[in-house]
Amino acid sequence: MKQCLVVDDSRVIRKVARQILTELAFDIAEAGDGQEALDQCRQTMPDAILLDWNMPVMSGIEFLRALRMEEGGQTPIVVFCTTENDISHITEAISAGANEYIMKPFDREIIEAKFSEVGLM
Repeated sequence: MKQCLVVDDSRVIRKVARQILTELAFDIAEAGDGQEALDQCRQTMPDAILLDWNMPVMSGIEFLRALRMEEGGQTPIVVFCTTENDISHITEAISAGANEYIMKPFDREIIEAKFSEVGLM
């Protein structure tokens, strides 16, 4: 079973993402900010990361840059899931190593489509 780390400071978003991804046969781990996520990745590198941009302690973009510098940090498929929708944010995310970018609110269909596009399904 593939593992997905859901990184968002909103418990509600994490709960919704967990439900969708569990139905799509992923084992789920959660983190409430980028630093917590980085610490978890240093323990066990997930197959995929669903990542929010705006979080306390360490933002999603800061996490992504740090992740890609870690040993094995190039491996996870990273899908940003955020309300930041301007082209500068999308360009910055892709340049930093994001594989895909989806907007909140999301549903199962959107997550399933994006995860399929990047070869996770």
